Amino acid sequence: MNTLLGFPASSATPAFGRLLKHWRTARHLSQLTLATEAGISARHLSFLETGRAQPSREMVELLTGMLDVPLGERNSLLVSAGYAPMYGQRPLSAPELEPVRRALELILRQQEPFPALVLDGEWNIVMHNGAAKRIFELFRGEVRTPNVMRKVFDPDGLRPFIVNWQELAACLMHSVHREIAATGSQSLVTLRDDLLAYPGVPARWRMPDAVSPVDPLVAMQLRKGDASMAFFSTITQFATPRDITLQQLKIESFFPADAATEQTARRLAAPRSIAV
Repeated sequence: MNTLLGFPASSATPAFGRLLKHWRTARHLSQLTLATEAGISARHLSFLETGRAQPSREMVELLTGMLDVPLGERNSLLVSAGYAPMYGQRPLSAPELEPVRRALELILRQQEPFPALVLDGEWNIVMHNGAAKRIFELFRGEVRTPNVMRKVFDPDGLRPFIVNWQELAACLMHSVHREIAATGSQSLVTLRDDLLAYPGVPARWRMPDAVSPVDPLVAMQLRKGDASMAFFSTITQFATPRDITLQQLKIESFFPADAATEQTARRLAAPRSIAV
């Protein structure tokens, strides 16, 4: 039987050592480089990876911090070393996260009359402002899903109304590949495979493309009948979160890519006059 990362459960190397080596390799660091940055000897780091040395809790926290391991995976390394997990994963509705919800609601309101979304670690929409509903409903397909990646890739979703779909989808697939490399998330691997299975998705997108030149900014160009709009977006995340849910949250804010889109968005947000 294999573990999530593909290591045989019967391997002679203790779980902590295998996980540590996995993340060091994923970050493209040699033992010497990581040891030097962490202020320990390369020999001691080698012993930790092979199981000849047992790490202290402080050492686990130091190395996972140096490797920028996601909080959920830091818990896994702590448990594999014999320690209790350190980071919680509260639902966004938890009372402790009320200040966070207020902050998110404020950000969403401030983005009006342009769309803004709050996304979880799997690119599902967990919050949105009124503009997101007003504008994206204009280009709604037959299939409704809370997942923005699926909305873009599904031929029955937003995809038929994206004029530059090939260009935009290639950028989004690159983002998914980058997040998989950074987090090791199996759920993102599943999402990637599902996206690749949609009709018309190039097979070459299965592998990350680190060679082809990329434009500095790709706008999403939407058109349905006489309605035409174009947006580029920014992604914002919480700084130094101490909760798994907060670390995974992303705020995607959309901005008009041209004057016509700005005018249309403001017109859609204007209160409708009431006939007397």
